[in-house]
Amino acid sequence: MKDLKIGEIEYRFMCIVWENEPLSSRALAELCADKLGWKKSTSYSTLKKLSEKGLLQNIDSQVNSLVSREELQSYRSEKFMENTFAGSLPCFLTAFLGGKKISQKEADSLKKLIDLYRED
Repeated sequence: MKDLKIGEIEYRFMCIVWENEPLSSRALAELCADKLGWKKSTSYSTLKKLSEKGLLQNIDSQVNSLVSREELQSYRSEKFMENTFAGSLPCFLTAFLGGKKISQKEADSLKKLIDLYRED
């Protein structure tokens, strides 16, 4: 079972993997040093932690993701909605728009999206 609960810095680590996979654990540590300012040991510790959670695999120093960016983003978005807006999409949209107006084209796109996901 995958544990999708991760923090922001672990998410940034996952983004580096998604953008470069497959890659060696050494190349990943070098990218993390460059992009995150990490020491090699921090990268290896994070790789181990995310592998134990079932999000990454590191076989023979070859790193690959076991979860897609979309799957993790969906989970994070759902948790954000639950924690911040008690799961209320209307409350989220009200806060997100902040009183701004949207175009007719944007409104039409939102209506189509709502219809696509509406429960029957």
